Amino acid sequence: MARTNFDSLLAAGAHFGHLKRKWNPAMAPYIFMERNGIHIIDLHKTVAKVDQAADALKQIAKSGKRILFVATKKQAKEVVAEKAASVGMPYVIERWPGGMLTNFPTIRKAVKKMANIDKLLNDGTYDKLSKRENLQIRRKRAKLEKNLGSIADLTRLPSALFVIDVMKEHIAVSEANRLGIPVFAIVDTNSDPRNIDFVIPANDDATKSIEVILDAVCGAINEGLEERKAEKVDMEAAGETKAAEKAEAAEAPAEEAEAPAAE
Repeated sequence: MARTNFDSLLAAGAHFGHLKRKWNPAMAPYIFMERNGIHIIDLHKTVAKVDQAADALKQIAKSGKRILFVATKKQAKEVVAEKAASVGMPYVIERWPGGMLTNFPTIRKAVKKMANIDKLLNDGTYDKLSKRENLQIRRKRAKLEKNLGSIADLTRLPSALFVIDVMKEHIAVSEANRLGIPVFAIVDTNSDPRNIDFVIPANDDATKSIEVILDAVCGAINEGLEERKAEKVDMEAAGETKAAEKAEAAEAPAEEAEAPAAE
């Protein structure tokens, strides 16, 4: 069963591409027609591509790996933050920190600095400072939180990126390509899909379009997480059963190896 459908995508305006003069020829396979100078995306292909991407993301989540969502454009920020948080995945909705992937240890240092500030604020160390110095530290903490708070628990490189608008997020895509991290993306008719591993052809400017697609992929991610949890419970139960069987065998009286000798 498809994770989304033609009618839902149509109602969300996912079929509206950009003006013909702004198109990228590499998107030709995903374009259905031109209407009033605007390219119309083939939503039948979008449905198929959403399913393909969702299945791959489900397997990544099921294996316990992390998926980083990236969307810094105004129309996508809130919905991406909401959907990514609902499945416990990290996200970037403010400015992309250059080198976030290719220079990941430096980003981790900044996150640790934020945690250290929190520790010193809570234990009263900063209470000895002047009001001005205290205010500067709190402003620095707020800036770190705004840019890095949503990736605070990302302790290692993500196993995949999900990007909204590959033109705007070209630096993130480039870094992922360089490191061999697969990129999933909503790609509009003005963008180049050739550096994207899982292309979802759709309108990347309409909030509704983004939301419908994210509902489908995050639903798949959630399925993967639930299956992983269920498998873990089954493994623990099997381990407990095995341990109980061993304990019973150890407590059972040992049989005599030989019959008693005749008098």
